[in-house]
Amino acid sequence: MNMALDITSGRGHGLRKSLLELAPLELDCMNALWPMGEASVRDIRERLAQRRPRAYTTIMTIMDRLARKGVVERHKVGRAYLYRANLSAEDARTHALGQVVENFFGGKVEVAVAQLRTGSITASVEAAPRPVRTQPLPKPAPARVASPVEIKPEPAPQPVPEQAPDQSPEEEVPPGRLDAALL
Repeated sequence: MNMALDITSGRGHGLRKSLLELAPLELDCMNALWPMGEASVRDIRERLAQRRPRAYTTIMTIMDRLARKGVVERHKVGRAYLYRANLSAEDARTHALGQVVENFFGGKVEVAVAQLRTGSITASVEAAPRPVRTQPLPKPAPARVASPVEIKPEPAPQPVPEQAPDQSPEEEVPPGRLDAALL
């Protein structure tokens, strides 16, 4: 059952105001779901596995989020949920394009079309699927750590010898010399 939603105001089952706010994996899940009409997490995961392999639990979490946002509805069949989009792919595209025209081109379709004609977007890029990474990402280089610096404790201050009240610093007797006054 395809529910009628006011996607411009976000009313409905908590549908976001902008489909452009969907995370890339959420949009990938929607693109996998739309051609099937209704599908389980397993079905969506299998369709995504060709381009974007992910764990079953990852897809399950994404579909649960989409259900909470109101983008999809679900019902339980046996032990699994079946998901169905709350708006068609065509409605989603129309809405997304409308938002791009509104937000980037001041609502002027002719300016957007002129950009498409003269800009870097070409027809061959429009339908091109995203490249799939076949190799794992390179490991980051280890963090550079400064070489250890030896920290030497400062020497303890030497106690100043106490002077006799009648003795001034000039009269100090060098060590090892006997003073007649002391005998």
